[in-house]
Amino acid sequence: MSGAAGGGAHDTAEAYDITEAGADGGVPGQRPGAPAGALGVAELELKPALEAVLMVVDEPATEEHLARVLERPRRAVALALRELSDDYARQGRGFDLRLVAGGWRFYSRAEYADAVESFVLDGQQARLTQAALETLAVVAYRQPISRSRVSAVRGVNCDGVMRTLLQRGLVEEAGTEPETGAILYRTTTYFLERMGLRGLDELPELAPFLPEADAVEGDSAEGIPSFDVDDSGDSQTDH
Repeated sequence: MSGAAGGGAHDTAEAYDITEAGADGGVPGQRPGAPAGALGVAELELKPALEAVLMVVDEPATEEHLARVLERPRRAVALALRELSDDYARQGRGFDLRLVAGGWRFYSRAEYADAVESFVLDGQQARLTQAALETLAVVAYRQPISRSRVSAVRGVNCDGVMRTLLQRGLVEEAGTEPETGAILYRTTTYFLERMGLRGLDELPELAPFLPEADAVEGDSAEGIPSFDVDDSGDSQTDH
């Protein structure tokens, strides 16, 4: 642990010139205005510093960002992160450190999902409905895709469910369809984070079971009335 952190600090001493006193005559490596004896960021032990920062992130933090704020070389940060992740797995901790959606973040370990769910929900129902999950799957595998095409694939109107997915940050607008001008939708980085995926290429091989978007008549659902429904269900379409 100390070896990786020490090497990173030494390399950064040259890059950031933290070994020389500043113009104000302060102590080398000490934060301006910090109490006497307080360490500068670059002087902190790397792994505990990474743990402290990752405890407060609200989205995965990239290695570049962590290296910049901790004033260390990226290679030292990347190595320390992987060593921490391996340490947690080897120790069987209730949490682990994962590389997801291009960044690192703490997650509760899958084996303890029931305990976490019991605490978080505590009598509340926060899961997506079956209708929302089906709609999200169509978007994930056929993106970018319009609402009318999603409705055509599912056979039900999905306006209300799509609004729910938008509100929860799982899908977002991705331009318009050249032929019809319809708004296109795609999944978000937050979707990857919640699914524990590095990228869309890690989605399970489900796509062959869905019809190609181009094979679905884009206007086949245009005649479907739009109902202001919530994510508790869908409205059946009439063909």
